[in-house]
Amino acid sequence: YDDASLAALSIGSGALTPAFDPRITSYTATTSNATNTVTATGADGVTVAIKVNGTTITSGSSATWNTGSNTLKCINHQRSFHKNGKDSVLSKAV
Repeated sequence: YDDASLAALSIGSGALTPAFDPRITSYTATTSNATNTVTATGADGVTVAIKVNGTTITSGSSATWNTGSNTLKCINHQRSFHKNGKDSVLSKAV
């Protein structure tokens, strides 16, 4: 990858729609609080900050979902003179 892409994104055992692709930045998923582990992995040299409804969580940690629609935002940063971070946003219905 030559930008600040994600290498992987998952929410527990829930399926992302569309299927994960580092070029896609918007997904939906339906799950329950029993399936609430959020994992985001950056491409080489990329760090990822995860926010669920504005609250920062650690990749691989459980998220607390609100009833109804939730927003998960992955903020990707690559430390390079010529690279810029980009956001991947996941709107998740519980």
